[in-house]
Amino acid sequence: MVMPSTQKSNAPVCRLRQCVLLQACFLWTSFCLALWAVNGGTHIKQIQPPRPKPVPRNSNSSIISASDMGISDEEWGRLQKALDWPIPDQITHLTQSTSPVHSSFSIVGLKESYKVGEKISVTITARDYNKNQKRYGGDFFKAKLFNSGLKASVFGEVVDHRNGTYSVAFLLPWEGQAQVFVRLEHSSEVVQIIKKYWDSSFPRTHFNGYFGSGPSKTRIREVVECNLKWGPDGSWKKGDCCCEYKDIKTGTEWQCLKPKKLSCDKLVHHSGGRLENPLNHFEQQLFSKKLTNIAISGDKKIINVLPDTAAIGTVEKCRPGLPTPVPAGFYLKDVWKSFVCNTRQFSPAQMANCLKNKIVYFLGDSTTRQWFEFFELNVPGLKRMDLHTHPGGGPLMAVELKNNTIIHWRVHGVPLRFARIMPITDLHYISNEIDEIAGGPHAVIAFTFCAHMVFHPITFYVFQVAKIRQSVVALLSRAPDTTVVIKSGNTAGRKSIYQSDWQALQLNTVMREMFKDVDGVIYIDVWQMTTCHYLPEFIHPGPVIIANEVDMLLSYVCPS
Repeated sequence: MVMPSTQKSNAPVCRLRQCVLLQACFLWTSFCLALWAVNGGTHIKQIQPPRPKPVPRNSNSSIISASDMGISDEEWGRLQKALDWPIPDQITHLTQSTSPVHSSFSIVGLKESYKVGEKISVTITARDYNKNQKRYGGDFFKAKLFNSGLKASVFGEVVDHRNGTYSVAFLLPWEGQAQVFVRLEHSSEVVQIIKKYWDSSFPRTHFNGYFGSGPSKTRIREVVECNLKWGPDGSWKKGDCCCEYKDIKTGTEWQCLKPKKLSCDKLVHHSGGRLENPLNHFEQQLFSKKLTNIAISGDKKIINVLPDTAAIGTVEKCRPGLPTPVPAGFYLKDVWKSFVCNTRQFSPAQMANCLKNKIVYFLGDSTTRQWFEFFELNVPGLKRMDLHTHPGGGPLMAVELKNNTIIHWRVHGVPLRFARIMPITDLHYISNEIDEIAGGPHAVIAFTFCAHMVFHPITFYVFQVAKIRQSVVALLSRAPDTTVVIKSGNTAGRKSIYQSDWQALQLNTVMREMFKDVDGVIYIDVWQMTTCHYLPEFIHPGPVIIANEVDMLLSYVCPS
């Protein structure tokens, strides 16, 4: 039964009860919140959307994994630690960068005299153009101790304390006088710019590919640009633009723009091409010659070194596996005295005798070609065979019939920046070449792999060195008596965005680290030999330096 009059009379009561109930709930909730606050509250973790990882513009290195390079994650971690270089603050004015004019060095606690074998300590202080000491490290200094009259010099390793100061511990290895010389090759700001463009895939260098087909009179020729393809997104050009050439054994990929008339299989020759400058106006100012490779002022006092009865040096027989100390040796009267092992000077007749019944393979770039040319000029009876190749591009071969000596030189594969036009079929990867050598006690293999790699990401260099290491390990497994020599990259005297000794130093670090646990390999550190000599740094060192490098090599081939 419906009773409307009763419902009307109860409606206000229901509304009142609802209001009271809501009010009670509100008061109870407020009481609980207040109580929690008194007791320290409760910490609620706010879920934030993940921040997107920054993607470097046009960068290959960021997407290259250790497995892409052919190494383990652990090894890549060790390499990154060895390559670590302090990062500078961001600057907005040129005056904030390191100034070679205002930076200086001083000898700590200089004494009236020292004895041969003692050490001195040198402190370098980096300052900006406002004469303020830098608060961070990362500057690229080079240091040496020298005596021009004695034609003596020794390398000094610069230690970065990451606060604007640096130190060098110099060994005093000769009797007589000595002076300290320090130069700022690159400010920390410039090093950071070099690293930025080195890590990216920006093509600072281009190459030329020469296509040809048909008989000489009606031959069709086309020249196009080529470059390295590296990484999942490492194409130099995008889309269906290019002919691609992949080396089956190494996996190295090369690209050339498609010719308009000829097919991709008609690539015949290769050469270096144009350079491309990525620097903006501010960065170009930092690379000014007034700021680059400049000697800094400092303590010019003469250091007097007295003789000592204790012997300095080593009598260790030259053999594989010896560590390279700092310094690795020193010059005296233009002769390199090694601290690695007991080296000696070889006369032409001694060179010929040492190379008797040897097959020598020089691989790499034009700096190992200098070794080939040195032997050609100095070993009696050694004659170059006419292989109908360019004398600068090779391959080259020389023979000496009386002592049954054969010496080869071959340049490594692309990327290779030679000005001359070379047959693409003559450019062999070092690892592939080593795979074709039987080895044995009569075989000497010496290679270098540095100068042409500064144009490309260091991850690509690691990839290539891993392939070379794999081939060397296989060679020494099948023929453990083979002499295998790694020649480090030398200082080249080039200080630009295209090529820098800072990059060569990094590459040398990679090579040394990746081969340090490989038994049976010899490492010759020509970096120190070219850094501290009085001759100007040049990609092709002078004959006096080459003579000392070759004496080092022969001291391993024919140890005393």
